[in-house]
Amino acid sequence: MTFRTRVISTTVAAAAIAVMVACFASYLTTRNAVLKSVDASLLQAAHLHQSANDQDRVTGAFYEIVLPNDTSLPSTNVPIDKVILNIANGNGAQLLRTVVFGGQSYRELIVPLAANSIVSCQTGVCQIPTTSAQLYIVDITGQIIELSRLLKTLLAVAAGGLLLALGLGIFLARRALHPLEEVTNEIESVALTNDLSTRLDEGGPDELGRLRRVFNRLLRSVESSQTLQRQLVIDASHELRTPLTSLRTNAQVLTRASELSPGDLRQITDDMVTQVDELAALVTDLGELARGERSEGEPEVLSLDECVDECVETARTYARIRDIEIRANSAPTNVYARRERLNRAVSNLLTNAVKFTPVGGTIDVNCADGALTVSDSGPGVLESDRDHVFERFWRSPTARALPGSGLGLSIVAQVMAELDGTVAVDRDPTLGGARFTLSFPDPPATH
Repeated sequence: MTFRTRVISTTVAAAAIAVMVACFASYLTTRNAVLKSVDASLLQAAHLHQSANDQDRVTGAFYEIVLPNDTSLPSTNVPIDKVILNIANGNGAQLLRTVVFGGQSYRELIVPLAANSIVSCQTGVCQIPTTSAQLYIVDITGQIIELSRLLKTLLAVAAGGLLLALGLGIFLARRALHPLEEVTNEIESVALTNDLSTRLDEGGPDELGRLRRVFNRLLRSVESSQTLQRQLVIDASHELRTPLTSLRTNAQVLTRASELSPGDLRQITDDMVTQVDELAALVTDLGELARGERSEGEPEVLSLDECVDECVETARTYARIRDIEIRANSAPTNVYARRERLNRAVSNLLTNAVKFTPVGGTIDVNCADGALTVSDSGPGVLESDRDHVFERFWRSPTARALPGSGLGLSIVAQVMAELDGTVAVDRDPTLGGARFTLSFPDPPATH
């Protein structure tokens, strides 16, 4: 079933329910009003008969007395059933009901009379020694016929209303869904042309305008993602070209291994191993960046200080080679993250600090209150470079001679964005080098 059909069906169903309820309510209201009027006449007749002379009775109503032995005074053709006899025997209360006999419809009031009641009779006034029932009857055949006609008229009106609702539903559905069809056609056009630079007319503040604006945001997000992906491929290709060219050159030199000295051969093989390690590290970093914010595994509440201590112990292994001291000061603090990604961000910061700290230098690591700072005694980051230090493959002119792909800090920034945290860089006032600060949001409360 199409959306248009569902709209039409819903409209017609709602109109049908409304029309049927209105017709039913109208019929019941009219019927109750007619019967209430007739009942009022019967009750008035009973009251006048009990308190006045016969000539004061309401016109149109007639009465009779029914005795317990099924005798009626005066004798009429009104059927005497068990209900009337039961009341005549003193076993029932006053009753109003509709009866049908002789092809006519009547409204009947049955009034119980106690023993020794004095009533009007043919001889004037009579006293009835037993309990009895007094019947007041009025012919309502005409009213019933009119009610039947009203019912037929209301059913015809309901049928006409349903047909009108169907026509209006089709008309309104076409009018209402036309703007939606336009939006659908525009979206299909974007899908066919694959032109992500296309933007829809954002329209007004209504629901369709909101849909257009949301789709435009989606297009901008997809276009930005595609641009970043292309830039990542271009940058990766550029970065891979240098070590691959060096490997190719060294491989060509090895074809003349017999002409090289043992020292030259050792140097070439060491260079090739270094270049392969750089390629492996670059491929690993590219995998981290390509994974983006869709990391595997569920985040959990982790102890940041324990993670920092583990990463510091690993970093000290490399720092000892250059006689670099790493001073760690960790206070218990929790964060909400994925363990692997958190370890990678902390390790990258420490690796970056070790790389730029001179021989015999110092690195300070402080962890407390949901924040981590890593400071070094290196040259620091120039203020003009701070806006670029977290970009992919970006390296300052002073760092281009050092090993690395320029992706480490980009991964740190990506991890912090994934965790809704922040990363910032400035100059440490004590050590004089760079100071990187990771700020984590508060972990969710646990019950």
